[in-house]
Amino acid sequence: MIDFSTAFPNSRKVFESRSVPLVPDGPTSTLQVPMREVTLGGDAAPLRLYDTSGPAGHDVRNGLPKLRAPWIEARRATGTVGTQLHYARRGVITPEMEFIAVREGLPAEFVRSEVARGRAIIPSNIRHLELEPMIIGRNFLVKINANIGNSAVRSSIEDEVEKLQWATLWGADTVMDLSTGKNIHETREWIVRNSPVPIGTVPIYQALEKVGGSPEDLTWDVYRQTLIEQCEQGVDYFTVHAGVLLRYVPMTARRLTGIVSRGGSILAKWCLAHHQENFLYTHFREICEIMRDYDVSFSLGDGLRPGSIADANDEAQFAELKTQGELTRIAWEYDVQVMNEGPGHVPMHLIKENMEKQLEWCDEAPFYTLGPLTTDVAPGYDHITSAIGAAMIGWYGTAMLCYVTPKEHLGLPDRNDVKAGVIAYKIAAHAADLAKGHPRAQAWDDALSRARFDFRWEDQFNLSLDPITARSYHDETLPADGAKVAHFCSMCGPKFCSMELTQQVRDYAAANNLTSVDVLKEGLKEKSVEFRKAGELYVKQ
Repeated sequence: MIDFSTAFPNSRKVFESRSVPLVPDGPTSTLQVPMREVTLGGDAAPLRLYDTSGPAGHDVRNGLPKLRAPWIEARRATGTVGTQLHYARRGVITPEMEFIAVREGLPAEFVRSEVARGRAIIPSNIRHLELEPMIIGRNFLVKINANIGNSAVRSSIEDEVEKLQWATLWGADTVMDLSTGKNIHETREWIVRNSPVPIGTVPIYQALEKVGGSPEDLTWDVYRQTLIEQCEQGVDYFTVHAGVLLRYVPMTARRLTGIVSRGGSILAKWCLAHHQENFLYTHFREICEIMRDYDVSFSLGDGLRPGSIADANDEAQFAELKTQGELTRIAWEYDVQVMNEGPGHVPMHLIKENMEKQLEWCDEAPFYTLGPLTTDVAPGYDHITSAIGAAMIGWYGTAMLCYVTPKEHLGLPDRNDVKAGVIAYKIAAHAADLAKGHPRAQAWDDALSRARFDFRWEDQFNLSLDPITARSYHDETLPADGAKVAHFCSMCGPKFCSMELTQQVRDYAAANNLTSVDVLKEGLKEKSVEFRKAGELYVKQ
């Protein structure tokens, strides 16, 4: 697997320092917040970008450095280790909040207030000591999640750790381990210990494995033990499909594609088999108590999300969303952080309604959506069909986007698919950040645009989301070193490059003390004189 310097030429990892108290009136510590700094040519200043790649050069068998160990120990010394929501509501700015403030370029008090309001979450299990804290909320940078995990058919522990490192290298802000095959516990242990980003899971998957794969045999006790096991390992957020209620299941009967969520279908089958209410719903307060003890966040699952354009925004989907709002308010009673999951497959004209209803029914808790896919006709390209919807819903207010890879609906993604999905979703998230006016978003675009206009090809490559691909495309037609300083590319060639012609106009204006507008007027005047002299509409060659 390629390393940081190969993936991002002319970039280096730098750290912004901030001295903060670990607890109020307690010992202080100096935070070292990672950034990717891109060195640029000419007189251009270096540009610092958000970095998710994590510490380099560590043996995966030992895991990453335990960054948060002194933070948690300082809290234990006070006799209380609360959730981030607990501290935020009491006016306390934690080291996690300070760390995030540096990453986002925003005041720490703003971070605290958004968490206190429930409008943002900091997924940060107190046992995930290797974590570099991040925030999910609509008033921050739009984040993306990458799904990894083995299946009963394919993959190994080593494969999944490599996918984790690969996804975070290219910009995944969180990673969900959706393993459903063998060695789920061991796979997750390796992933958490080597992850600088929050790790999410769907506990019902492992609970199902424990009962031999039969949904009817699931019990609250098996699920409860699975929750505690994963909390102890350091998982930062759980997808909990507590909104799939017995009375909602018949609403899916008229759907074109029924229930497409694995967790949703498992619990629907359990409800029908026992003709009882979903045990995740009836035991929800007990789940809150467990998650509060470890500061694990809820990602309330959308088990009845639409799996096709035909089923978008239907009765079942919105019934579950309303129940998510009810459950969100219950979790907040316990100081447990919450985000809500959303669709799915939604055509463009129906996307905004999803965001509006979620904000209203769920009291502005962060929204976390899969895409949505805006059409069903492009298997093999669903990272594109979904990135379109992701950019739109991110603009409307979604806080985190769950990536889709080219393999969606077709098979288990490999490393190349993971990268394609991450890049497609980084584009969607950044486009949403621009539209929302995040203070740091446009600086990146402006730096690349200046490099493009100045024909600083190396800077164009190095500033891109994927420098390797940008360079390789340029090299396909103009591989010579001299082409990296040429004032044209193979699209227009040396005589038809609009930017080069514009530069010539500006140079002429500067040499003759004219404005660019004056130059254009002079040029038109000269052509008029030439035409009158010739006296012909068509000039003979």
